[in-house]
Amino acid sequence: MRTRLSLALIALVLAAATLTTTSPATAVGDMDCGDFDTQAQAQNFFNNHNPSADPHQLDGDGDGVVCESNPCPCITGGGGGGNNGGDAGTGPRVRHQRATVIRVVDGDTVEVNLTPGPNATVRMLGIDTPEVFGGVECHGPGASRATKKMLPRGTRVRLTSDPSQDLTDRYGRILRYVAKGKLDVNRRLVNRGHARVYVYDNTPFKRVRAYRTAQTFAKRHHLGLWDC
Repeated sequence: MRTRLSLALIALVLAAATLTTTSPATAVGDMDCGDFDTQAQAQNFFNNHNPSADPHQLDGDGDGVVCESNPCPCITGGGGGGNNGGDAGTGPRVRHQRATVIRVVDGDTVEVNLTPGPNATVRMLGIDTPEVFGGVECHGPGASRATKKMLPRGTRVRLTSDPSQDLTDRYGRILRYVAKGKLDVNRRLVNRGHARVYVYDNTPFKRVRAYRTAQTFAKRHHLGLWDC
C-alpha cells in the first residue's frame, strides 16, 4: 500500500514539473520596466523572450532598445554584457544620468542637479514648445505651466541621451529624454499638445515614431498649441 502511495506521489511531482517547464515566453507573467533594477536586466529579458513580438511591450518606440530610462548597467540591441551605457562596445554610447530638478526654464528646457555632479541645463530631446522669451507665442505660457506641473522643484528624474543625436546643443545644454518614474515627460508634453515633434538637421531620433503618434492624437483633438 505504501509503495502504491509513493508511486502516486512521484507521478504527481513529475506531472507538476512538466507543467512548470513551459516555454519562457509563456511561463513569465506580464512584466514592465519597473520590474527590472537596470536597463541591462530588462534588455537581456527582452532579447530572450520573443523580441520580435514584444509580448510585454517593453519597447514602446520599436527601436529594439527597452527601458531606456532604467539605470545602468546598460546594453542595447541583441544582447551581450553591459558597458555602462554603450552599444555592446560599438557605436555611440547611450548616456543615462540621475538628476534633481532645480527649476523649469520654459516648456522644453529644465535646469537640474546631476547625481552625482554639477548643475546642468537640459534641452528635452525630440520636442519643441512655443516660446515665452523674445516674443510670447500662442500656448507658450501654457506649455511652461504644464512642464512646471510635471517637474516641480525637487523632482527626481532620469536623463537618457540618444545615440543618433549630439550630447549637447550649440548653447551647451545637454540633450536628453527626461523620465519621471515610468513617465516619458517629453512624449507626454507632445501627447497633451504642449509640444510638437522636433527633428534636428533631418536626423530622426530613436523615439520619433512614438512621438509622432502622440502628436497625431493631440492634433486630432485640438489640444494645446493645436488649438491656436
